Amino acid sequence: MTSPASYDVAVVGLGAMGSSAALHLARRGLRVLGIDRFAPPHDLGSSHGRARLIREAYYEDPLYVPLVRRAYELWRALEHEVAAPVLHRTGAVMIGAAESELIMGTRESAIRHDVPHELLDAKQLHQRFPVLEPLADMVGVFEPGASILVPETIVGLQVELASRAGATLVFGERVMSWEGGTDGVELRTDRGTHHARQVVCCAGAWTPGLVAGTSSLLEVERQVQQWWAPARKEESFGIGHMPVTLWELANGRVFYTMPDMGQGLKVGWHHSGAVTDPDRVERTVSPEEHAGIADLLRRFTPAAKGDRLASQVCLYTNTPDRHFIVDRLPGEARVLLVSACSGHGFKFASVIGEVVADLVTSGRSAFDLTPFRLARFSAQAA
Repeated sequence: MTSPASYDVAVVGLGAMGSSAALHLARRGLRVLGIDRFAPPHDLGSSHGRARLIREAYYEDPLYVPLVRRAYELWRALEHEVAAPVLHRTGAVMIGAAESELIMGTRESAIRHDVPHELLDAKQLHQRFPVLEPLADMVGVFEPGASILVPETIVGLQVELASRAGATLVFGERVMSWEGGTDGVELRTDRGTHHARQVVCCAGAWTPGLVAGTSSLLEVERQVQQWWAPARKEESFGIGHMPVTLWELANGRVFYTMPDMGQGLKVGWHHSGAVTDPDRVERTVSPEEHAGIADLLRRFTPAAKGDRLASQVCLYTNTPDRHFIVDRLPGEARVLLVSACSGHGFKFASVIGEVVADLVTSGRSAFDLTPFRLARFSAQAA
């Protein structure tokens, strides 16, 4: 390849992570190209769903707490910049048996990182939040500072601000492959070619079909999100009255509810979905899936089970250990893979964009990214 790189960096995929990366990179003064096969924000991948939870008491692993605290700072900065709410404070309750992974992990993170929280038994939970009906042997960890982010709004803002900062954004163009050369990387799309000195791949569920060697590593999982009208028309289901809830059942499955923000209560399973292909996923929600969620509401929040208002399919891209990937590709250090958030990544979009900009410009980050390196999978297999 002899043509000089036209851009300093190309960002492939402009969902939550990619649009944030494009914004941070453009604000560092780099010549940025952002490419998305669709027109973000859209509802075909992972960066949608009307409401996403952000919390500090991170049951998945305490290592995420420093990252999420920086994410909060950057979301507040975005609020100040656009003079509009980005964080909608609701509080969140993790509910399950005292020895469940959800409860033990949440308490470990909260205690280790001094996150304000309360431990409530089932009776106290119902007294505090009367719409919740936990089983007698369940406990709850309440984090009052947890909040909701609206993904469509945030992706739209990041795309708009990246463009204002000078990024060139191309929609409706699909990246097919890339090839490294002496002066950068050539991106081949269904419309032509682009050149960049570095590439940041944020392709989400389309990563296995784009990045060689990841199809056997990453698993795309179909998830269903549903919205229900409360059975009673009252304010106790809205923000400020009903918290976000995550429930771990006796069989280990986890489901969530989110308060009514004007479009109904959001309810869904967290994981346990079918493995799928993003280009062939079944986007029609079945009667059995509707009935399953109705049963959860009937058992644990019966006052919330009115009429079903809407359903939508969402995609998780999972790694074997459910941790992120933020790493250079083996054999092509000019390509940075930022993907596979395993169903818990949206809240980190603000800080991951900053991390990407640091890595592209200096090769370093203020955070320990060792847990997110690709080499960990080789070590696990050894």
